[in-house]
Amino acid sequence: MIIDAHRHYWDPSRLEYGWLAHAPATLQRAFLPGDLNSSDACILVQAAPDERETLCLFDLARRTQGVLGVVGWVDMASDDASERIAWLAAQGQGLLCGIRPMVQDIPDTEWLARPSLDRAFDCLRDHHLVFDALVDERHLRALSQRLTRHPGLLTVVDHAAKPNIAGRHFAAWSGAIARIAQLPDVACKFSGLLTLTGADEDGSAIEPYAAHIFESFGGERVIWGSDWPVLTTHASYQQWKDRAHNLTQRFAARHEAAVFGGNAATIYSLAGRLPANDVSGNLS
Repeated sequence: MIIDAHRHYWDPSRLEYGWLAHAPATLQRAFLPGDLNSSDACILVQAAPDERETLCLFDLARRTQGVLGVVGWVDMASDDASERIAWLAAQGQGLLCGIRPMVQDIPDTEWLARPSLDRAFDCLRDHHLVFDALVDERHLRALSQRLTRHPGLLTVVDHAAKPNIAGRHFAAWSGAIARIAQLPDVACKFSGLLTLTGADEDGSAIEPYAAHIFESFGGERVIWGSDWPVLTTHASYQQWKDRAHNLTQRFAARHEAAVFGGNAATIYSLAGRLPANDVSGNLS
């Protein structure tokens, strides 16, 4: 079984997605399960800083075949963040597998390092929820500080911390992401790279970045995701999956099953929602 570990569904007529106002026009509409022709299992990931969206994703997950879990949103800086996390986990009835604060949109690039967030991140760990880190290179120092305070907190770096591929900026990102990879319990999503290239790129620009991701994390800690429908500005779902397969074969031979399913099943604790023979891979 292939698991797409990073898929979005949204409906701007029901909830506000502020970032969509600055997104390409083709994304400024509803994207729901009927819009994607794929039999792959998936994890749904939040796209709005609103608990109501997470509740909507729970509802979609219950009505949509193949949805294995939800990475939701909670205001981690609120005084009752721990209670909100516990409440959301209860509402999900096993579907909530992670929380993703939208760090990239917070003006303070040191936000992640604030001591006032300690209790909320401890709560994620105590509930066995993954911290999905939506960050870029600016946040990696603060991310490192955060993770050293919470041994055992499973963390996934979304979209490999969004390197500036269009600008061919490699050196600073590569050093920072390699340092993050040295921390225990951290994995990296092999997703979102094509949309970081220039509009006329053929996709080859991502190859050194993909190679570095696998070199830094190894095939045991890389998780494939589509980032659909954001992906559609540069490629189809199948085109990205085929390219990602090719790159995985080149840079992490014999790890395809782990990258395309097993690692996600392990880190997001999906084993109870999959047939036993569909679970493979590990997070070391």
